[in-house]
Amino acid sequence: MEIDQVETFIAVATFGGFHRAAEALRISQPAVSARIKALEESLGVKLFSRSRGGLIVSDSGRTFRPHAELLLRTAAVARQAVHESHPANAAPLQIAAALSISVYFLPDVLKRFQQTNPNVIISIRPGHSKEVLDMVLGEEAEIGLARSLQHPEVETISLRDDPLLLVAHPKRGSKYSRRAKLEQVASWPLIFYERGSSDWTLTHSLFRTAGLVPNVALEVDSIETAKRMVERGLGVSFLPQIAVGREIHTHRLFTVKLLDAEPLRRSLDVIHPRHRPLRTEVRAFLQTVREAANENSAAGNPLRSKRKRSTK
Repeated sequence: MEIDQVETFIAVATFGGFHRAAEALRISQPAVSARIKALEESLGVKLFSRSRGGLIVSDSGRTFRPHAELLLRTAAVARQAVHESHPANAAPLQIAAALSISVYFLPDVLKRFQQTNPNVIISIRPGHSKEVLDMVLGEEAEIGLARSLQHPEVETISLRDDPLLLVAHPKRGSKYSRRAKLEQVASWPLIFYERGSSDWTLTHSLFRTAGLVPNVALEVDSIETAKRMVERGLGVSFLPQIAVGREIHTHRLFTVKLLDAEPLRRSLDVIHPRHRPLRTEVRAFLQTVREAANENSAAGNPLRSKRKRSTK
């Protein structure tokens, strides 16, 4: 049994197929098949079976999976121990972060971190969630901060829920009610941002699934621009809680509860490579991030911190 075989098993089980696992691991599909075959031969069992719905994990595979995950974690700890016994020269802490997190979350985290680590140089690289993931996987960044990121090659720490909230400006004579059906909301002037982003796609899917065409009043470049437009009474928008918590708390904006649609759930996540050793500075930064996430947000909402592994 080899580590790369176990990693491949976890990837296939996570993605539900050899093709998607091959893309995630950046190897060929025949290589995935060969690794799984070798692992099954070493264990003497079939780890996957096929059904009408596609590839599924067998009973033996389900039994093996928690042990496989433990093996990978143990290997990561071993790599970490060897890495720490031969420390490299100090290098900038490379962080990849989504723009919204850089604006609304990172400043307080960095202030806290630099109070205890004044000599650590920090480099922040911006990008959408997928770009953040690619930078971490490509070793261009040591950790990534984005929203709702899952991948079998990274460890994901979910810092807090960060749903998309429908917000409006409470100006006098406002036509926006605090409780509304989606059909009613579709007729309001809506402000969308970052065309093609996960937030843009998720919001449009909400209306498309309900068979509705939203009244798009504005499309803007960023979350902050969309928020400014809402504050000026130009329309309503689905914005991340992290971006509007302070405004809601101070009653400069209010939320509209959808009566016939599920909330648009998102999470604020920090990721790091599952199998690549972390420097002391990186682990210190992760600890600072956890501490910041465990404190109350500006809106007075407690932030839940929990550790989870990629399952998507």
